[in-house]
Amino acid sequence: MKIHESGENYLETILLLQRKKGSVRSIDIANELGYTKASISRAMGILKKAEFITMEQGGEITLTEKGMKKASEIYERHTLITKYLMDTLKVSKEVADGDACRIEHILSNEAFEKMKELYK
Repeated sequence: MKIHESGENYLETILLLQRKKGSVRSIDIANELGYTKASISRAMGILKKAEFITMEQGGEITLTEKGMKKASEIYERHTLITKYLMDTLKVSKEVADGDACRIEHILSNEAFEKMKELYK
């Protein structure tokens, strides 16, 4: 199943919140992204159906192995693109972070692999 940009953003957010807080609930994602709880609930249903997350009775959201793999890939892209924009183009952290958030979803694997080679 192909995951859309918004789904990738949710997975990345879940990963970061999990690292920061240990456990994640829909309200945490809503607060982090500034979305309504209803929007988050719908998105979590889609991610659950695609087997990227599990949702416990108490509302805790956990990345599955598949979800963790995808979220980690997205986060790796985000951090490397941010670093590239800051180091090579000398843009501010805020601009680099915002641009990376958009670029990470459309950058080809070939270009990303070449970028990774620069930082080895």
